Amino acid sequence: MAKLSPLMLAPLVIFAGFAGLAFIGLQRDNPNELPSALKGKQAPAVEVTALGTGPVFGDGDLRDGKVKLVNYWASWCAPCRVEHPNLETLAEQGITIYGVNYKDKPANALGFLDELGNPYAAMGADEKGRMALNWGVYGVPETYVIDGEGNIVLRFAGPITSRVMQSTILPAIEEAR
Repeated sequence: MAKLSPLMLAPLVIFAGFAGLAFIGLQRDNPNELPSALKGKQAPAVEVTALGTGPVFGDGDLRDGKVKLVNYWASWCAPCRVEHPNLETLAEQGITIYGVNYKDKPANALGFLDELGNPYAAMGADEKGRMALNWGVYGVPETYVIDGEGNIVLRFAGPITSRVMQSTILPAIEEAR
């Protein structure tokens, strides 16, 4: 009987490893959801600079006893345009939204808001992406639901569509209350 060499078993071992990872991935509640190591923990420091003449938010605003959203966006981001009307709807419903303009030119960012409206109670620019890195931002748009003590209740990567607003964002806001 021929003896099996370790090199002959390598493809089988590699396949078994990939199959195991796929099985674990399929066991998650929502395979499209990006996990956040910060969920349930205090939001990292707010490190933004002024964008235009509007109010800028800081750490204290995240810990004011009220539920709020922190939304990362950019003028060059097509999905940010898609979600923008839904952010305005949330703001009209009385939900405080703080905007973080991510790696954008100030003139372009302000032009975006002039064109589409400004749903943000306050905002700031993260020109180098340092704050986004500390928050674990994967890409824009990305939105965080923050409870009154400044804890992250939800991280949502991607545009907030009407369906996402109803099925994910609003329930997380209720949970945060």
